[in-house]
Amino acid sequence: MSKNYDVIVIGGGPAGYVAAIRAAQLGQNTAVVDNFIYKGEPSLGGTCLNVGCIPSKALLDSSEQYHRVTHRLSAHGIKAKDVELDVKEMIKRKDKVVNELTGGIAQLLKANKIDWLQGHGKLLDNKQVQVTRHKGEQETYQAENIILAPGSLPIEIDAAPLDERIVDSAGALEFDEVPKRLGVIGAGVIGLEMGSVWSRLGSKVILLEALDEFLPAVDQRVAKSALTEFKNQGLDIRFGARVTNTKTAKNVTVHYEDKDGKQSIQVDKLVVCVGRRPATNDLFSEDANLLLDERGFVNVDDYCRTNLPGVYAIGDVVRGPMLAHKGSEEGVMVAEIIAGGNGHMNYETVPWVIYTHPEIAWVGRTEQSLKSAGVPYKTGTFNLSASGRARAMEDMAGMVKVIAHAETDRILGVHIVGPQASELIAEAVVAMEFHASAEDLARIIHAHPTLSEAVHEAALSVSKRAIHKAN
Repeated sequence: MSKNYDVIVIGGGPAGYVAAIRAAQLGQNTAVVDNFIYKGEPSLGGTCLNVGCIPSKALLDSSEQYHRVTHRLSAHGIKAKDVELDVKEMIKRKDKVVNELTGGIAQLLKANKIDWLQGHGKLLDNKQVQVTRHKGEQETYQAENIILAPGSLPIEIDAAPLDERIVDSAGALEFDEVPKRLGVIGAGVIGLEMGSVWSRLGSKVILLEALDEFLPAVDQRVAKSALTEFKNQGLDIRFGARVTNTKTAKNVTVHYEDKDGKQSIQVDKLVVCVGRRPATNDLFSEDANLLLDERGFVNVDDYCRTNLPGVYAIGDVVRGPMLAHKGSEEGVMVAEIIAGGNGHMNYETVPWVIYTHPEIAWVGRTEQSLKSAGVPYKTGTFNLSASGRARAMEDMAGMVKVIAHAETDRILGVHIVGPQASELIAEAVVAMEFHASAEDLARIIHAHPTLSEAVHEAALSVSKRAIHKAN
């Protein structure tokens, strides 16, 4: 194994391993340093594949299948009796999905002749990387270019220290039985997804959100539509609820304050989902002189270059949304720049998805942000209750909203709540990448009957030409 590389990537998550593969494709001698341990074994893929995106989606799908059988199939004339839930088997399936995908990444690194240096990577001065192996021994490697992609960690709060009953999002993926009452601190993306999993399986879920507003980053009409549906599903979401203290005994007592004063609830398990922080602890030595910003993120320019020549940073450890696909694209951009190409990253068209049911997905600007900026705009909407495909699926909750510039008609944002929103949003991303207008989207033929027709109708609605709704 070489001690000198063209590129060393610190971090084997979606940002890091993608950067390494692209660098290797472009002829760079590349190594990945990664210290993630999953169930006692080194595992590539970072938080996303091991304890984040992938396992949570596996459980979301399993819980949706269970909920469909127990609550929704009767509308289709299908009756199921004596349905049993085996949570341990569900967790076992989730682990199998994780192992298959992380093993696949290891094979991809091998196929691209990328060295996997197992251990903790630390940036030293003069473009050196110190690797501390899992058994403690240390080695130092030299590289022409270094890419920092260490990812992020869950934020812990003093009011709810983790123990056997109070867990973070990773712990919420490992319950071996359904809690009768589940508390969740935070009603953001992760809190909603974790709450949805266990609510579908029969838990009474209470989400305590410190903010007074639901999903402030989401277009508010879409957010209100989603909130109504979540409440109908039984999710108890309490706003302006600031947790002040917790006590663990046979269950967890959670003390919080809201507009009505001091309150408390008792739950069997409590999940802390209050956000994530960049994993910069012990990422670099003091003499490396790496610059962080005021929030603790690695300071980078538009091309993910740090203040150190030949050192880049990507993914959750830099500004922008903490999204796996955003980090991956930054990794591709940086690898192409290192190889002498013209890397590109469009932060205006990064799609967001919340994998609840219904799903929430959006790209671009919200109506409230455009209004605050004084940008003239016009909107078009279409409710899925008028979609033939959604009605045939017995899945009609949701809507599509298209926002276009009032003068140029260029699409500024698309917001969707409903079934398969995570897939439907891709059409909007492509349209915006090609600077399409709402008229362009309205003139594209969409197959009938499909959910994507709702996007078509919303685009038509921008100019008050929707066919299947009153304008």
